[in-house]
Amino acid sequence: MRKKTVEEYIEVIFALEREEGRATTGRIASEMNVKPSSATEMLQKLQKEGFLQYESYAGATLTESGRRLALELNGKHEAIADFLAIIGVDRAVAERDACQIEHHVGRETMERLERFVEFAGHFPDRPGWMECFQKYCETGRVEDCDQCPCGKSGNESPPAFGSPERRI
Repeated sequence: MRKKTVEEYIEVIFALEREEGRATTGRIASEMNVKPSSATEMLQKLQKEGFLQYESYAGATLTESGRRLALELNGKHEAIADFLAIIGVDRAVAERDACQIEHHVGRETMERLERFVEFAGHFPDRPGWMECFQKYCETGRVEDCDQCPCGKSGNESPPAFGSPERRI
């Protein structure tokens, strides 16, 4: 089974359980944009993996293992969407992109991203360097900025992607 597909089914079932009290095969199929027979096949596989309990015509219920995975995925999604919003991505776009990214990001990257989001949350007013970043996104230039600790002037171009100077 593809990891992304498994995770998407778990997320859909989790959401349906929260919103509707249960996750029927028909609703799961509709949300996943697949035929009910395809959803049934996947639900049976997920049951064998221990993520859910499945009964024909009754639908699926997440097991403790499935619920843990769903909560982990929810946390990843929220952190990624928050990160994207912090760096200026429109919230609707951030939510959509988080749905794709969450299935591919590794643990180390995710932990660092979560720490960044937590850190940024300590500053209700955007720090000066974030304002400088916003200006950079708009203009492509590093502006002279009293608040920015980078010490760069607007005349300097950043090193090109892939160049040794760009390494952090």
